[in-house]
Amino acid sequence: MVKPRVKHPRTKHKSVAPKFPVSEDNPLGIDTSPEVIELESFVASDAPPPTQFTPVWQDPEHGVWLYRGNCLSIMDRIAERYPDGVFDMIFADPPYFLSNGGITCHAGRMVSVNKGEWDKSRGPEENHNFNREWLARCQKVLKPDGTIWVSGTAHAIHSVGFAMQQLGFKLLNDITWVKPNPPPNLSCRYFTHTTETIIWAAKSAKSKHYFDYKLMRQTAGGRQMKSLWPDYCHTNEECVPDSMEIMPPANGEKVHGKHPTQKPVALLERIILASTEPKALILDPFMGSGTTGVAALADGRRFVGVELQEDYVAVATNRILDSLKQSHGLFAAPAERH
Repeated sequence: MVKPRVKHPRTKHKSVAPKFPVSEDNPLGIDTSPEVIELESFVASDAPPPTQFTPVWQDPEHGVWLYRGNCLSIMDRIAERYPDGVFDMIFADPPYFLSNGGITCHAGRMVSVNKGEWDKSRGPEENHNFNREWLARCQKVLKPDGTIWVSGTAHAIHSVGFAMQQLGFKLLNDITWVKPNPPPNLSCRYFTHTTETIIWAAKSAKSKHYFDYKLMRQTAGGRQMKSLWPDYCHTNEECVPDSMEIMPPANGEKVHGKHPTQKPVALLERIILASTEPKALILDPFMGSGTTGVAALADGRRFVGVELQEDYVAVATNRILDSLKQSHGLFAAPAERH
């Protein structure tokens, strides 16, 4: 049971935005009051000087801390406090820079591809500079043997891979996630976009990364899991199809709202189980609707999420609250909020 602390107002189908001090002088929502929570609280108990920003929502008992703000600034602060790194794994789903006024098909209707200002391209040079900046910070906050997973389409993933090479990451795999029901191509001038690429990399060439080979082999039906998810095989009768086809997010994953690039929980669970051990500390610097957090908690890991957009912080908070309630009983009380 989670001990009751402070009531958390929420509705069944509508997200309630958390409260946090954001102003022109304080754009990151940093709590400058003396009642700050030590960043160290999600790692150790040696009581160092407190770090001057607090989660907008947290549940230390179950290992979850959510922050609203610019991930570059927040990771800078984490790196200052932990110069040798602190996270076992990072999953990042950064902007794809696709909001260019185009159209796509959704639920049988023609809709705009525009997702918001955060997804608009600033040109290839600026886009690449941005990828280098956030990846460099991720590298700093990873433990020496930590790994990072980054998802994207052709519009951004090649820049991400090149930036990783420039920064000295060790590239481990590039996963091709095949979407079973992609939207049709309305112009009929291209192949239908059916896949996303997920790059898996270690912090450096010296990293001794963790990989649960046995579990992944078991998931793949007793054979080595390939980097094609799912691994279709229709011609060889001896080929065992992947036992875990990864579908797009179900409606139940969007009860509190949705994100335009939302990933399915099943995808994140496979990533987390493959590359971390129980109680590992996971960071998502572009948290969005909180899918990484939901998957991490379901798999017995701890989670730190950072998101700039207020609405998505609210969606993530309520999703994770529901996840904790389902895991720990119907009458589990919400955790303390700040």
